[in-house]
Amino acid sequence: MMETGLLAALAKLGGVVYLGISLSAYLLQDKLIFQPQPISEERRSQIAVRHPNVSDIFLQAADGTRLHAWHFKRSADAPLIIYFGGNAEEVSWMLDQLAYRKTGTAWLLVDYRGYGGSAGAPSEEALASDALAWHDYAAQQAKRVYAFGRSLGSGVAVRMAAERRVDGVILVAPYDSMTAVARYHYPLLPVGLLLKHRFDSIARAPKMTSPLLCIAATNDQVVPIDHARRLYDAWSGPKQWLELAATHNSVDDQPEYWPAIEAFLAAH
Repeated sequence: MMETGLLAALAKLGGVVYLGISLSAYLLQDKLIFQPQPISEERRSQIAVRHPNVSDIFLQAADGTRLHAWHFKRSADAPLIIYFGGNAEEVSWMLDQLAYRKTGTAWLLVDYRGYGGSAGAPSEEALASDALAWHDYAAQQAKRVYAFGRSLGSGVAVRMAAERRVDGVILVAPYDSMTAVARYHYPLLPVGLLLKHRFDSIARAPKMTSPLLCIAATNDQVVPIDHARRLYDAWSGPKQWLELAATHNSVDDQPEYWPAIEAFLAAH
């Protein structure tokens, strides 16, 4: 009798602990998914001075939030790539990379809400809405527009490309859905019930007709390569797969990385 009561008490305690962990995961998920990297106005001005061919672009979102992006310019008729970075990425680092790349394309490096020079706080719906506003800006600047998403940004890029016309999509270390990745990392939690920001790219992939370049890392511990492969396999449009011997954050260090991007842009 005493043993039965002890087991019941332990079960109840285990349930309370599980509920506590689940509640904590729900409340902390924004900090896990989004890690804003703001910069000061002084820092932003210094970057602008160092790159005279780059313009500070500010837009006002539908809800009044002030948004910022870096417009790396080429010739007037150059295609334009809209770049959505990772969850802890301050995208101005790309400006030094682009200065000596021969892609022949202009770039729009987007600061998510709370990142870089953008105000506000990030969420899936806010980033999706902002991406459409950036596409509308890009479409006024160039006849050909590409979507480029890295890690977290792959979900933003895919959603934008599902709702606006793009000439191609480049995804680096992408995932099928945030839900699937969260289940991999937290198999004991009811992720389907807890997750607010789902970034369900794989649900959109079967309807995607834009050409795709998918670059995945064989040693990716953040987004295991199987998640990228599932998204790639579900994509309906013309597609190219590039698998690099890299980790999640070292893909662009590989010698094949930029040549593959440049070849894809030249072909599409």
